[in-house]
Amino acid sequence: MPTMITDRTYRIAREDTQIMIIDVQERLTPHIFDYENIVKKTITLIKGLQALDIPIMLNEQYKKGLGDTLPEVKAVLEGSNAKGFEKVTFSACDNNDSWNHIAQQNRSVVLLCGVEAHVCVLQTALDLLDNGMQPVIIGDAVGSRFPYDKKQAIRRIRRAGGVITTVETILFELCRSSQDPAFKTISNLIK
Repeated sequence: MPTMITDRTYRIAREDTQIMIIDVQERLTPHIFDYENIVKKTITLIKGLQALDIPIMLNEQYKKGLGDTLPEVKAVLEGSNAKGFEKVTFSACDNNDSWNHIAQQNRSVVLLCGVEAHVCVLQTALDLLDNGMQPVIIGDAVGSRFPYDKKQAIRRIRRAGGVITTVETILFELCRSSQDPAFKTISNLIK
């Protein structure tokens, strides 16, 4: 059997990872299919990533029209290192302030959660790929108004080279060991 040599690793490492929370806002999120579970998963994800000391970025689409980030999500982010940006572009990468923040983190893996999967999440993922970064879609923490739109967005992102995973999977992958100080927090979060 031939030996394959590659410079790509498929493991997602903590030191290479950041997260972008996209448009989990008051006037948009309640219209998303299964939004209660998406919000719950997003909060679990944020708490786990805080325990792992992963940089957190929050984007809000046209706040005047769509409102602020949901209060329950904002509450979890209070006192954290999270940076917030307002945007009017669908892709966070098309917003200069957001893009500069992403690039300055010097972390090539960008976890994406939020809404809508087939608009802002999709366009951001494609732009990250175009810029040599690895988007990782947290499938149980993204949503659209209609399940079919989410399904097609996930398919397109995967075909383009994005990674699809879940909250529990990514938290344990980034933790790596039950000896990690964050393990107990993460374990309690996913129960």
